[in-house]
Amino acid sequence: MKKIIFMLTTAFLLAACTGNKSETTQVSLEPDVPDSAFQYKVDRFADIEILRYHVTGFNNLPLQQKELVYYLSQAALEGRDILWDQHNRYNLTIRRVCEGVYENYMGDKSSEDWKNFETYLKQIWMANGIHHHYSEDKIMPKFPRDYFVSIVKGVDPGRMPFRDGMAADETLNEILSVMFDPNVMPKRMNQASGADIVATSAVNFYEGVTQKEVEDFYNAMKDPNDNTPVSYGLNSKLVKVDGQVTEQVWKLGGMYDRAIERIIGWLEKAAGVAENEQQRGIINTLISYYQSGDLKTFDDYSVQWVNDTTSRVDFINGFIENYTDPLGMKATWESVVNFKSEEASKRTQLISENAQWFEDNSPIDDKFKKEEVKGVSAKVITAAMLGGDCYPATPIGINLPNANWIRRDHGSKSVTIDNITSAYDAAAQGSGFNEEFMWSDAERELSKKYGSLTDNLHTDLHECLGHGSGKLLPGVDGDALRAYGSPIEETRADLFALYYLADPKLAELGLLPDNEAYKAQYYKYIMNGAMTQLTRIQPGKDIEQAHMRNRSLIANWVLENGKADSVAVLNQRDGKTFLVVNDYAKLRELFGRLLAEVQRIKSEGDFEAGKKLVETYGVKVNQPLHKEILSRYEALELAPYKGFVNPVYKLVTDADGKVTDVTVSYDEDYVTQQMRYSRQYSVLPLKN
Repeated sequence: MKKIIFMLTTAFLLAACTGNKSETTQVSLEPDVPDSAFQYKVDRFADIEILRYHVTGFNNLPLQQKELVYYLSQAALEGRDILWDQHNRYNLTIRRVCEGVYENYMGDKSSEDWKNFETYLKQIWMANGIHHHYSEDKIMPKFPRDYFVSIVKGVDPGRMPFRDGMAADETLNEILSVMFDPNVMPKRMNQASGADIVATSAVNFYEGVTQKEVEDFYNAMKDPNDNTPVSYGLNSKLVKVDGQVTEQVWKLGGMYDRAIERIIGWLEKAAGVAENEQQRGIINTLISYYQSGDLKTFDDYSVQWVNDTTSRVDFINGFIENYTDPLGMKATWESVVNFKSEEASKRTQLISENAQWFEDNSPIDDKFKKEEVKGVSAKVITAAMLGGDCYPATPIGINLPNANWIRRDHGSKSVTIDNITSAYDAAAQGSGFNEEFMWSDAERELSKKYGSLTDNLHTDLHECLGHGSGKLLPGVDGDALRAYGSPIEETRADLFALYYLADPKLAELGLLPDNEAYKAQYYKYIMNGAMTQLTRIQPGKDIEQAHMRNRSLIANWVLENGKADSVAVLNQRDGKTFLVVNDYAKLRELFGRLLAEVQRIKSEGDFEAGKKLVETYGVKVNQPLHKEILSRYEALELAPYKGFVNPVYKLVTDADGKVTDVTVSYDEDYVTQQMRYSRQYSVLPLKN
C-alpha cells in the first residue's frame, strides 16, 4: 500500500521536545524557502534525470527536532546495502568492483567505452542494482565485456574490493555472465504467466527453492482462524539447507547483522531526543524488532506507530513493501525521514475527518464497506532524507501499515510528500509535454489551471482513503490474490480517488474551487495510462511494474467499456494519436463500476477474476502506438524517470561536544554522493 508515484509505505515516528529548554526553543531565522537560483536539476544520463529537493522549513525547526532528523537520517542511510543485496546476490560485488575501477583506474578516460562505463555505474546506482528500477529488466552494459575485463585488471588489486582474498580472475568469473549475458538473471522480478516466478526472478529473497515449496512453507504456518495474523516471510530469505526449506531472518545476529547493528545505533540516539514518551516507546519497539526479528513485535511497533498522530517529525525505517517479491510476501528495506507541513496538512486533515462519509457513499456493495472507519490520519509532509527503496527514486505519497488487520482495528496513516512534488513541478516547467500529447488548448488550460492541485488531491485521496477503504470478507486470506495483489490494490486506491475527485463534496469542503477542476486529472490519468506511460517500456516488452499495470488496467478498461457511447476515445490527427474525452460524467460512472468490481475481487479474494482483469487490460502493449509514443517523446528530449540526491546534514557542536545546531546543504552532486555513501555506509559482506 505504499507509493504513489510512486507512492506508499510503513512507519513514521518522531520529533523532539525533551531535554534542555533552551535547546528546544532555539529557532533559526535564516530564510528557509528555495530562492529562484535553487538548482533542482543535477544530472542526466540514459533514461534518467537526477533532481534535488529542498527541505523547506528545516532551519525553523527547534534544535531538538533538527537533531532527531539528523539521527534518523543516519539510520536511513545505513540500510542502503541491504536493499542492494535483496535485489540480487551479485549486486554488491558488481557495484564495488565498478566503483573501485571508477575511483582508481588511471588509463584513458576519454574513450566512448569509458563514458558508457560511467553511464552504467550511474544507472545501477539509480536502480540499487543491475536491474532497472521500474521495468525490472537487466541493464545491459553498452561497453564490451573484454573492455570491462581490461579496466578491472588495469587497477592495482590492492585497491579493488575482491572478496575474501580472491584474485581479479576469480571475481570476474563470478560476475561477468551476470552482467553481460542477457539470458542470465534477465528479470529482477518475473511475473510471466505460467512460469515458476520464484525460480526465474533474480531477487535475493529465495535460493534453491521453487514457487510451490515457498507457498507450501508459508501456507503451513497460517492459521485460518487467526484474526490478527503476522505477515509471514516479511523479513527473511528462504533457502534450502540439507534438503530442508529454511528461513534466514534479517535481524541482529542474523542475515544483514552488520548493517542492522548500525541502524539500531542511530535509532538509540534518536530515542534519546524523542519528542515524547509515546514516540520514544515506538522507536524502542522498532529496535526490539530489529534485535529479535519477531514479526509480532513488528506488529506491536506498527500499532504504536499508527496511533502516534501528534509527533511533528516522523519516519519510515525497515522491511516494509513487498512489491519486488514475485509472490508479494517479502519486503525490501526502505526509509523516509520527514516532518509535518502544518499549513498544507489542513487539506489532508479535512479529508480524514470525512472518511466515514466517503466510505458510506462509495459505489461498492454495502457488504464490502466498513461499518466504522477507524484511525484514518493524514498529513502533508516535507521529506528530509530518503533511503533504501525510497532512494534515488521516491514515492510522492505513502499509506501504512500494510497489515489488513491493523488497518481494520487501528486505522492507517497517510501522507503526501509536498517538497518532492514541488521539485517535480519545478523541473517540468517548459518541457513541451502537454503541447505534444494533449488534444487541444482546452485540455492544456485545464492542466495549467488545476493540474498541480488535482495531482496532489488525487494522491491524498489514494493514500488517505483509497487504501483504507473497504474490507475483506470473513475468512478471506489477505494474500489470496498472490502476484496480482499489488496491481489490484493500487487499482482499487486509484479508482477510489478518481471517483471522488468528481464528487461535489470536494467543492463543498473547499478542497476544489469548482465542480470542473476534476477534469484535469481525469484527462491526464487516462492519457498517461493508455499512452504516455509507455515511454517507460522497452519496445516489444509487456508491462511488469504493479503501478503501471494498475494505470493501464484502468485506462484500457474504461476505453473499452465506454466505446459504445464514445465516452473516451483515441483519435488520430496529423498521423498522431490523442486522447479525446467526450463525456466526463459518464467517465466517472465507469470509474465507479470498475471500482465496485475491483473491491469485490479484493474482498472475496477472487484470484481468477483478478488475474483476468490484470492480464486482459494491464499487461499487453499496443506495439504500433508504443512505437509512435516513443518517437514523439524522444523528440522532446525528456527523461521518463526521475531520481534524487539527498541534502547533507552536519552536526555543529561547541567546545564541550554539545550539539548547538544542525546545518543542511544542497551542493553535493550525484556521483559524489553515491561514492560517499559507498565509503561511509557499506559494511555488509559481498555475499550474504
